[in-house]
Amino acid sequence: TPDLRHSVGTLAVSSAIGISLLTIASFLDGAAQGAMWGVAILIDFGGPAFFGVAGWKLVPAHFAERHGLIIILALGESIVVLGVGADVGISAGVITAAVLGVALASALWWIYFDLVALVTERRLTRTAEGRERNALARDSYSYLHFPMAAGIILVAVGEENTLHHVDEPLSTVAAFALLGGVALYLLAHVMLRLRNARSVNWQWLGLAVVLLAAVPFVRDVPSLATLAGVTVLLWIMVAYETSTYGEERARLRHHAAPG
Repeated sequence: TPDLRHSVGTLAVSSAIGISLLTIASFLDGAAQGAMWGVAILIDFGGPAFFGVAGWKLVPAHFAERHGLIIILALGESIVVLGVGADVGISAGVITAAVLGVALASALWWIYFDLVALVTERRLTRTAEGRERNALARDSYSYLHFPMAAGIILVAVGEENTLHHVDEPLSTVAAFALLGGVALYLLAHVMLRLRNARSVNWQWLGLAVVLLAAVPFVRDVPSLATLAGVTVLLWIMVAYETSTYGEERARLRHHAAPG
C-alpha cells in the first residue's frame, strides 16, 4: 500500500535520526548532552507531524487500550515509590504520607479512567478512517498522553521527597515536581478535551494555574501539609465534577451520549 509504505518509511527515517543523536549524546555530557537529547526528542515527536499520518492503519479500541496501560504503568510507579517508606523508617508521618500518596494516585486515576478514557476512545472510533482518525490518534494519544505520564512521574518524585522529609518543607525542585506534576497532568487533560471536544475544562485549567503559582509559597510549609493540600484539592474537584455532571456522566458511561 503506497500510503502505508510512505508513513512507515518517513517514521523510520525520523526515528533513525533521533536514535543516532541519542547514541552521539551518550559520548557527551553536560549542556551538550542535554541539547542533543532535546533535538532528538523534537525530531522524534516531529516526524508524525511533519511527514503525515494518512497511511497508518489502526484499530481504535486497541490503540486506546495501549495508551491507557501506559497511564496505569505510570500510576503504578507512583505507588511503588511509596514503598520507600520502609527504608526511611515507619512513623505516623510516613504512614500519613503513604496514605495521601495512594489517595492522590487514586484521584489521578479517576480523572482519566472515569470518563476521559471512554470518551476519547469513542471519539476516535467515530472519526472517519484514514487521515482524520490518524491525526486525532496522534494528537490525543501519541502526543498528549506523554505529558500525562510525565506529570505522574514528577508527582512520584515529589512523593518520594515527602516520605524522606515529612516534617520539612519541600525543596524547590521537589515542590515543582509535586505541584507542577499534577498541573502538567491536568493541563494535558485540558488540551485533550480541547482537541476532541473543542471546549475548555476551566476547572482543571484553573486548578493547574493555582498549583503552579503555589510552588514558591510551599517552601515554608511542611511537605506533608503540601501533599495533603494537593490531594484534598484534587478530590474536591473530582467530587464537584462528578456531582455537577452526574446526568451527562451517566449517559456517557452507558453509551447514550449524542454523536
